[in-house]
Amino acid sequence: MSLGVIGYSQRMARWEPDALGRLAVAALELFSERGYDETTVAEIAERAGLTKRTFFRYFADKREVLFMDGGGEFQRVIIEAVGAAPASASPLEAVAAGLEATGAFFEGRREFAIKRHNVIAANPELQERERMKLASLAEGIAEALRARGVTEPAATLAGEAGTSVFHVAFARWVSPDGGGDLVALIRESLGELRNVAA
Repeated sequence: MSLGVIGYSQRMARWEPDALGRLAVAALELFSERGYDETTVAEIAERAGLTKRTFFRYFADKREVLFMDGGGEFQRVIIEAVGAAPASASPLEAVAAGLEATGAFFEGRREFAIKRHNVIAANPELQERERMKLASLAEGIAEALRARGVTEPAATLAGEAGTSVFHVAFARWVSPDGGGDLVALIRESLGELRNVAA
């Protein structure tokens, strides 16, 4: 599924492929146009050219559309890169390698990411879910560091710091005056963290 594909034909037949991607795009468009609370599952399915039944094959509720990755693929990309960092890398250097690996994950997805970010920012319930996702990411990074032999509390501190760095860089990337290269923003944020800690 490509989250970067924002347009589609509303005349698509119900049998056409990529139902998951079409539902995600339709939901995000409707959330942006009408608001999250005002959008129904039936409207999402109709906009995607699908049925409510098809929607519920993929998602338990409309909130899940915004968290459909569930941290899975995104978190896996980071954790694998942390684990693959050179043995000589410090905990923060290993975390940096993990965060920089997200550049490829988000390539071509900025427009989708901006819309998703704006919908979440406007809804406290969704903000809480996003915080839970970030907490899960921090623990995943810490666990990857522990597997590299990093002891506590260093593993937890590096996981939390890395997640904060990503959060700050990502917010800059999706801001109205943002853009550019997400990896460059991650590196800048890491540099700022090092300056603060120095």
